[in-house]
Amino acid sequence: MSEYTYESAIKRLQEIVKLLENGGLTLDDSVKLFEEGAGLAKFCNNELKNAEQRIISLDDIGEEQQ
Repeated sequence: MSEYTYESAIKRLQEIVKLLENGGLTLDDSVKLFEEGAGLAKFCNNELKNAEQRIISLDDIGEEQQ
């Protein structure tokens, strides 16, 4: 999953949602796309948590300097 950036992962997730919503896929293909999407969602969630933690840390540093 590390080949993705947050932005590219979101874009791929949007593509997967469209493919699944349009239907016409085999059950196997649908499950594979769902699994890929679940992994991407987890990746994005982790990226957001990491960004939040970095912001909190920077905010803490700023408060210490005041």
